[in-house]
Amino acid sequence: MNREIIFDRLQQYWLLARFDKPIGILILLWPALWALWLASSGSPDLLVLSVICFGVVLMRAAGCVINDYADRDFDPHVERTKLRPMAAGKVQAKEALIIFVVLCLMAFSLVLLLNTYTILLSFGGAFLAASYPFMKRYTQLPQAYLGIAFGWAVPMSFAAQSNEIPLVAWLMYLATALWALVYDTMYAMVDKDDDLKIGIKSTAILFGDKEREIMAILQIIIILLMVQVGRLQDLSWIYYVALAGASLFFVYQQKLIFYRNKKDCFTAFLNSNWFGLTIFIGLVLEFALKL
Repeated sequence: MNREIIFDRLQQYWLLARFDKPIGILILLWPALWALWLASSGSPDLLVLSVICFGVVLMRAAGCVINDYADRDFDPHVERTKLRPMAAGKVQAKEALIIFVVLCLMAFSLVLLLNTYTILLSFGGAFLAASYPFMKRYTQLPQAYLGIAFGWAVPMSFAAQSNEIPLVAWLMYLATALWALVYDTMYAMVDKDDDLKIGIKSTAILFGDKEREIMAILQIIIILLMVQVGRLQDLSWIYYVALAGASLFFVYQQKLIFYRNKKDCFTAFLNSNWFGLTIFIGLVLEFALKL
């Protein structure tokens, strides 16, 4: 196999794992970092921090691969996904499964460096990541299932750092799950017409013409949950200022999706990164200024 062929295969695998689109890594990473900073009072163990960060990158990639494997018969019929490596016939199903297994094993090898509690939790995370792509065939709420999967990084981070999962962790987990439900519904709004044609289920379809109102209610609940997180942890005004700033991104996202324009809905999804980052900055400053 010559150098050009090897480079092409690696490039296709890179695209399959969506390493060229880091937004998925970021919105999965922020809640994990929120949890680590809370669990450690702003001083996370370096090994735990490294494992969580690299684990997020690997498992997000694995999730993308198994998602494209599951949707290999649907993606060619969706405008946004028809050029993905599997949809375009550039990566075969067997290759995708091998890559998925390799990525999962790499992530698991990292988790083995942590405590037993976190190792046990990792099996739940792997199951959620592997099963999510198939949910859109059986439930109208695949975005909710994605939230359950994406939020799993929160209890894992608490367990890895402090070997326990307190009430505040579960509140943050719920907030994260609802946040993923919201931003993935915005993402699903982009594909709504295509999904209706090919029979794919989504909350964008389930919510109908009330999706904006439902997402607004969910966004309010998310903020209230994060306020309760701050109260349980006795956080200062710094955290609440950051939370208020983050809530403005929710307002902006509602403005973007108002007319249901596909491009603007996708922009709203991308904007979710700033919500997560703002809260993380608030937590970093919260503990840094206490030292």
